[in-house]
Amino acid sequence: MHNKKNKLAIFDLDGTLFDTKDINYHSYKEALEAHNFTLDYGFYCSECNGKSYKQFLPQIIGQGKENLMECIHKDKKMLYPKNIEYAVENTHLFNILNAIRNQYYIALVTTANRENVNTLLTHFGRSNCFDLILTQEDIEYPKPNPEGFLKAIKFFGVEAKDTIIFEDSDVGIKAANAVGANVYCVLGYR
Repeated sequence: MHNKKNKLAIFDLDGTLFDTKDINYHSYKEALEAHNFTLDYGFYCSECNGKSYKQFLPQIIGQGKENLMECIHKDKKMLYPKNIEYAVENTHLFNILNAIRNQYYIALVTTANRENVNTLLTHFGRSNCFDLILTQEDIEYPKPNPEGFLKAIKFFGVEAKDTIIFEDSDVGIKAANAVGANVYCVLGYR
């Protein structure tokens, strides 16, 4: 008989389970260049990485250009699979995920879009690692709003004190802290 678990582990995707900074940078860079915009790597790393495109694209293309922003984001999603070789898996964190699987529900909560998430997980053979996946399409308010984490906690009926969240970005850590869960910061890996 399968026992109900009373603990939850939530993992962020970009910068936590995978280093996707370079795959996202190259995809956004190419998408922006098609519309005569440039994207500096240093600027991307400091101002864009780990944030929703709705938060940083207006800084690049200007405010009030919703249609152009959505077009660039659509182009970026199409370019993502072409740049998949830039992604790096955090093998150690996947080892931890697998080691705790019998005691914890495993959830992925990310601001990335579902299509890119599926592409990345499929490429690395990690599609079946999660009991729940929440992406950009499932969450109205992106991090630092804790909505995604709260949805995962509610889905499993687990208390925040029995939840651990693995995050890397300031906005993700802020959202995780707002939930009242235990937060583990991923500061880099190779």
